[in-house]
Amino acid sequence: MGNWLVNHWFSAAVLAAWLGINVFLFTYYFLFFDQDERYYYTRAILGSALAWARASAKCLNFNSMLILLPVCRNLLSFLRGTCSCCRRTLRKQLDHNLTFHKLVAYALALFTAVHTIAHLFNLERYNDSQQATDGSLAAVLSKMHLQNSNKWLNPIHSNQTVSTVEYVAFTTIPGLTGVIITLALILMVTSSTEFIRRNYFEVFWYTHHLFIIYFAGLVIHGIAGLVRGQTEASMEEVHPRRCAEYLVHNHKECRHECCKNPEFSSIPAEVGRQWGGTGAVGGVVMHPARVLELQMQKKGFRMEVGQYIFVNCPAISLLEWHPFTLTSAPEEDFFSIHIRAAGDWTERIIDTFQQQKPEMPRIEVDGPFGTASEDVFQYEVAMLVGAGIGVTPFASILKSIWYKFQQADQTLKTKKIYFYWLCRDTGAFAWFNDLLASLEQKMAESGKADFLTYRLFLTGWDTSIANNAALHYDTATDTVTGLRHKTIFGRPMWNAEFSAVATAHPRSVVGVFLCGPGALAKDLQKFCHQHSSLDPRKVKFYFNKENF
Repeated sequence: MGNWLVNHWFSAAVLAAWLGINVFLFTYYFLFFDQDERYYYTRAILGSALAWARASAKCLNFNSMLILLPVCRNLLSFLRGTCSCCRRTLRKQLDHNLTFHKLVAYALALFTAVHTIAHLFNLERYNDSQQATDGSLAAVLSKMHLQNSNKWLNPIHSNQTVSTVEYVAFTTIPGLTGVIITLALILMVTSSTEFIRRNYFEVFWYTHHLFIIYFAGLVIHGIAGLVRGQTEASMEEVHPRRCAEYLVHNHKECRHECCKNPEFSSIPAEVGRQWGGTGAVGGVVMHPARVLELQMQKKGFRMEVGQYIFVNCPAISLLEWHPFTLTSAPEEDFFSIHIRAAGDWTERIIDTFQQQKPEMPRIEVDGPFGTASEDVFQYEVAMLVGAGIGVTPFASILKSIWYKFQQADQTLKTKKIYFYWLCRDTGAFAWFNDLLASLEQKMAESGKADFLTYRLFLTGWDTSIANNAALHYDTATDTVTGLRHKTIFGRPMWNAEFSAVATAHPRSVVGVFLCGPGALAKDLQKFCHQHSSLDPRKVKFYFNKENF
């Protein structure tokens, strides 16, 4: 036993962690959907089958994420290379990759069976409730579509018994993709038996490429959102624990607030990027140079400086997800992104929010995800370089510093920040000016005016702008930005900038952070190497680049 542990302890630890995560996910989401009051009315129709379907779906998501990792050859080669200095027994655990791949596949088969059976029960109960005339809560809820077509809870809207369940199962997006996913998984699992692999390898090989169809179906499986729950706004007005009896008894001339019908919306899709949930847009600000700022409510959303999220706007495209850096600080009670017009999708989302409709479009959010910028407060000295809209991660950092000063945070390790922003046109500066102006004032009031040194570079301009700037050069504020620091026309001389920082901080470790193009990254990385001393007691520059 001791020898087995010496050779297989890492495999045992991975297996235990995998099993533990599956048990946790299933238990947590089963209890969530079985007890959460937003799904009180849904459970009135479906019973515990709702929790079985949703909990197994969460485990399906997790294992679908893992299934390809053990068979990624380049990944395995990379891991072997990074573990080349490790003990032989540790590296040898990578040889069990196919065993783990099979275990995950068996788990997928098990959870698919549970998920499918649970939804078959759900469809049957939807159908029974639709046809019921006994005045029960389930029957009343199933006929709410007759009063308002947008406030339905039961996806089966017909009283006809002819193939109603089969119609929903084979003609809706969730039903049809569910059938396709299940068939693809059955074919892949059955063709992977040892007999077929050894005697009919081509059958195994080509059938296994159905994983493309499997993942494609998985992505769009939950788009239609047939299973619904009560909306948050409706919960506040007509809470189910308080108002369910009014739906059943249907009091005439009722003036109680509970006489309002509850409203329902789709449960977020189980497949796809939904970790952040739905971002309720709380504020929309249109900045110059067609830069849109979206401020979203921060319910259950945790972030750090410099992180990013993926954003989807179903009103524009159901399948397109785009990454955006968070421009808000962790200390704020909302999170925000800035979107610059730079393509068809960004143009459409800006136009959509500019229309000022009574009801703002829904935004789906996935994240947040970590980036190199999170480490900025680990350095005593930091150089932040943003190009164009690439300034967004540094907006979050500078805002956070502002709040830290307001709160007199004594744990702030950073003593000096150099901020460089390169822009092609003057309009791009406008949305960031207020933040820089506030920082200037706050740091001057707190006696730390030297904490932040920023330099703004205008890389594209016409003669009139340059002449106007030269004419008013002696004024207290810059004519382009209105800030205390003057705008510099042209590009930075990075060799001089790095030399100045190295001279000012001869014994410091300087973190250089870039959000910008690859060509600029190469230049900065080169200067980091040139100006770093081999002497551990002298200055060193560490380069960090944002990558989505």
